[in-house]
Amino acid sequence: QRPSSKGGQADGASEDSPHLDIQKLKEKRDVLDKEISQLISEGYSVDELEDHISQLHEYNDIKDVGQMLLGKLAVIRGVATKELYPEFGLDMSD
Repeated sequence: QRPSSKGGQADGASEDSPHLDIQKLKEKRDVLDKEISQLISEGYSVDELEDHISQLHEYNDIKDVGQMLLGKLAVIRGVATKELYPEFGLDMSD
């Protein structure tokens, strides 16, 4: 490491930042690789996991649209969104 003067500390910090970011990304990659290896050892396949993730994204998109529609209906009726849940057979945790 090179010594830094007080005037150059900001420059030195900005130069080190990409190295820290790279190190953090490498550590995150290693953690994810271990998680993938564990899932594979438990009998999951990468294709199944990718399909499951895709289905979760689709579910979340549909749920977001449903929430938006409930919100608009609540505004039209002048009620709180949560008051519509029983009408549509929804639980507050939905």
